[in-house]
Amino acid sequence: MELIEPDEMRQYLNILNIHSCDVANFALYEVDTTDPLSDELLPIKGYVHILCISTARWREYPIGDGTAWVPAFGRDFAAGAFGDANAGVASTVFVC
Repeated sequence: MELIEPDEMRQYLNILNIHSCDVANFALYEVDTTDPLSDELLPIKGYVHILCISTARWREYPIGDGTAWVPAFGRDFAAGAFGDANAGVASTVFVC
C-alpha cells in the first residue's frame, strides 16, 4: 500500500519546481509501519525518507493519516536543510 497520496506528491513536486530544483536530484523512500494485524479502523502510518542526491542530505517525515509531511518538507527545504539542491541526477522512488 502506498501512503503518499497523489495530491501530496503534487505538492511535493511543486515545492521542488518553485525552487527550480531538478526532481531527478531527489529520492523518496516510503516505509509503511502500519500494523498488518490491526483492524481497518486504525490509521495507516509510516514515514518518508527524502534524500537530496547531490548533497547527500536527507530528512525523514511521518506520513499517513493525519500527518503534514509536505509542509514540513517545504519549511526544511526553504531553510536550507538539503543544501544546494540544484544539481541533477537520476530520480528514484522506493516503496519498502
